[in-house]
Amino acid sequence: MAFPQTRMRRLRATHQLRGLVRETQLSASDFVYPLFVAEGLTGRAPIWTMPGIDRLSVEEAIIEAGAAAGLGIPAVILFGIPTHKDAEGSGAYAEDGIVQVATRAIKQAHPDLIVVTDLCLCEYTDHGHCGVLRERVGHAGTEHTVDNDATLELLARTAVSQALAGADIVAPSDMMDGRVGVIRAALDEAELSEVPIMAYSSKFASAFYGPFRAAADSAPAFGDRRSYQMDPANGTEAVRESLLDAQEGADMLMVKPALPYLDIIRRVREATELPLVAYNTGGEYSMLKAAAAAGYMDEQQSVLEALTGIKRAGADIIITYHAKDAAQWLT
Repeated sequence: MAFPQTRMRRLRATHQLRGLVRETQLSASDFVYPLFVAEGLTGRAPIWTMPGIDRLSVEEAIIEAGAAAGLGIPAVILFGIPTHKDAEGSGAYAEDGIVQVATRAIKQAHPDLIVVTDLCLCEYTDHGHCGVLRERVGHAGTEHTVDNDATLELLARTAVSQALAGADIVAPSDMMDGRVGVIRAALDEAELSEVPIMAYSSKFASAFYGPFRAAADSAPAFGDRRSYQMDPANGTEAVRESLLDAQEGADMLMVKPALPYLDIIRRVREATELPLVAYNTGGEYSMLKAAAAAGYMDEQQSVLEALTGIKRAGADIIITYHAKDAAQWLT
């Protein structure tokens, strides 16, 4: 019926009514909290590009993970910052690599907390790319390109190493073709078939990664990652990437970044029934933090609105640096 019989404002009149009919419910149980764990660090080191986020020693990572768990956040995702880097990123799959050490320590201290391990080589290679390089002769002379198939073996080794260290979920973020299938096969062969794969399926070549790359010391030494990360202009390709990862054995799919790609989250949500993760990136975090610090916006309201929008678009799980603050506000 039309106005005046129909009055949409009736159910907006009070806080209680709005809560009763709210379609999208945001809670701390939706969040995964990222931790940057640095080898050789004592204590904490502030990350200048991400106010409120620090690089952590293993001991501090245990404390930070416990604080997250105490707020009802069910999971953390670990990013390692090694003291040594080489051409093949050997620190990523070393038994005593920083992520492996931190995983064991956190799982021992907080056995019920889910530990997700980011699975990539970019933080461990001396050239900063997500795989091993090979030379080729191009029109501009000798060029270096990431060797997709040679990288797959190292990603599989990393997945097995992280899972043996106690990772509950491995999360390949490299964007190499075929890596989900190779990782699934390697985990199964190592009798780790119960370990799920959270695939960075639609990972776009984004300017919103800038603060993260400063935090993780993972910027490429030359060129960029547009030859393997996705073109921001492509939506149908993102759905195709997600479906391919599902076919290869991914247990969860991801869209990264989140806020500039809400349409992609919705399209992937409609294309698959797998749990869908959205990565609310460092650039998205720092953008809101800077605006709040300048007095342009209310931080609590803007952050909760942004996270609600991500979930409303179709995300089941949100990786976000706002996790601790948001969990407190929601409580």
